[in-house]
This record gives sequence, structure tokens and C-alpha cells, in this order.
Amino acid sequence: MGGSDSVQRNAAESGSELPRSTPIATLRYYPPMQIDNVSDRDLDAVFELNEASVPHVNSVSREQMRWFADHAPYFRVARDATRISGFLIGMRPGLNYDSPNYQWFSRHYDDFGYIDRVAVDRSARRLGVASALYDDFRTFMSRDVDVLTCEVNLRPPNETSMRFHERQGFRVVARQQTEGGSKEVALMEKKL
Repeated sequence: MGGSDSVQRNAAESGSELPRSTPIATLRYYPPMQIDNVSDRDLDAVFELNEASVPHVNSVSREQMRWFADHAPYFRVARDATRISGFLIGMRPGLNYDSPNYQWFSRHYDDFGYIDRVAVDRSARRLGVASALYDDFRTFMSRDVDVLTCEVNLRPPNETSMRFHERQGFRVVARQQTEGGSKEVALMEKKL
């Protein structure tokens, strides 16, 4: 089972249900877009968008992207009439996921909604796509958790992402070096 069926199954198992589609226009964003559950047909475009967003997100294989579709309770895409403009993958504790940042939150929090990655197509940046995805994720997770978590790169720096997360209400709770010290991240939380 993969794609949107997996996302729906995982959402149901977590006690939350995702609507099939959320019109962003109802969330006050422009241009009109939809937020949909990822589908099998979306995975190639999502993979390409992820890889175009490195180093702000980690590179993954197509098999890893499939793993997210099969296991992440939240995996949604923002799309306009012609393309995927962005995506967000969110998780809860208890997954067999080897990310050192996810593992840090798993050791320090009983429950949380973890934003593993978000990426927005270069041509759609500063149009509210990331904000819409975060609003949708917050609404989805707020039924079950009282804190959202994520990390933002400090080395190499991602100052735009840090400003975005601070505006969204996230605060730094710790720092962690990864990849043999070549990367450093700010581990962040937002109380709901």
C-alpha cells in the first residue's frame, strides 16, 4: 500500500483524519492552490523538488521518499493547476526512522508533531505556500499533540528558514551537530 492510501491509513491509525484536499484560498493564500495528500503519481515531482532544495533539506533516495509515503502520518503537497508548489512531511514518535534530529526529539519529548522536511518550488516562494502547509500541519496535529518540532540548519546557514520559523512561533531548545560535525542544526519547538 502506498501514496495517499498509506497517508490516510497512517492518519487513521494516529487518531486523526486528513481531509482529501484543503483549498488554500480558504486559508487566505494566493494564488489559489490546493493542499492534497501525496499520491503515487506525485512522488517523482516531490523527489525532484526535495533534491532541488538541498542543502536546506537532506538529499534522499526515491526509496526513502516512498518510505515517507508509506509511514509518515502527514505527507501533503501544495499544488496549483499545473504543478506541485511545495510539500511537507510530518511524523509522530515511534517510527523506525534513523534521523538524528527525529531521534533527539524522541528522546526528549513524550509526544510531538515533527516536521521532517518542507520544500517550496523556487518560483512559488514568498507566496504563502510554506505558511499554508504549516497551518494545515498544525491543524492536523493539534488534535493529538501540544508541541510541534523541527530543525533548521545553522551550518550551512539557512537564515530565511530561521526567520520563517521564528515568525511561526518556533523557539530554539537545543543545538546538535550531525554528519560528523559538518552540519549543525537548531532544534526548535512550538507549543500549541
